Amino acid sequence: MSNVPVAVVTGSNKGIGFAIVRALCKQFPGDVYLTARDPGRGREAVAKLQEEGLHALFHQLDIDDLQSIRALRDFLKEKYGGLNVLVNNAGIAFKVHDTTPFAVQAEVTLKTNFFGTRNVCTELLPLVKPYGKVVNVSSMVSSSALGGCSRELQQKFRSETITEDELVELMTKFVEDTKKSVHEKEGWPNTAYGVSKIGVTVLSRIQARMLNEKRKGDHILLNACCPGWVRTDMAGPKATKSPDEGAETPVYLALLPSDADGPHGQFLSNKTVRTW
Repeated sequence: MSNVPVAVVTGSNKGIGFAIVRALCKQFPGDVYLTARDPGRGREAVAKLQEEGLHALFHQLDIDDLQSIRALRDFLKEKYGGLNVLVNNAGIAFKVHDTTPFAVQAEVTLKTNFFGTRNVCTELLPLVKPYGKVVNVSSMVSSSALGGCSRELQQKFRSETITEDELVELMTKFVEDTKKSVHEKEGWPNTAYGVSKIGVTVLSRIQARMLNEKRKGDHILLNACCPGWVRTDMAGPKATKSPDEGAETPVYLALLPSDADGPHGQFLSNKTVRTW
């Protein structure tokens, strides 16, 4: 078993994820794993970094596939005895003018962005070693979507005592409500991506609370963040930040010094804690 520290970035063969891997290759004192659904694309991305003189390793990961998540979990356990840095970056978004029915968009978007991310956390958080860092890439859209929720939903999503099961119930309800075309009547905003990222931000708050309760002495810091509006396939060419600029806040959180006692359980953008 290797004593080398290890970092894993999900969905990292392109865009912000790729930029996060690039930055970690330069700054993280250990092995950095670039992951992708498609092994061909993943290895191509690793080769691209190699041309820049950077050394990343590849492991297949499809966050929609529990077997794939568990294969990564078992590999990390066996080779490293755990994990030091986890960046949950993988996510999808439909384009604004996409004509896919909203209920389908809701189901597909939440399946990956919320439920897939949650599955990764369920399997990998127990492996995070003392002084480890976990970064869940969310979005400022989670804040604006929260503002578009009914007062009742806002209270639930801001609650300091909401449980993971209650959050899963709410995310499931959103998908069901869209299928019945009653989501607006039920107090939801008209954005599947926004609701999925509310889920990621709230999940992060719950996870941080659980770490405080169950592993207080391990000094693990877990946060959600918004990379900003970044020029990627997802956001398009008009966005204001380059992928490397978008990677700055996630990388800052991934590399917090071991004596840092915060931020923890927070939502950050531009390296600054934002009010949720």
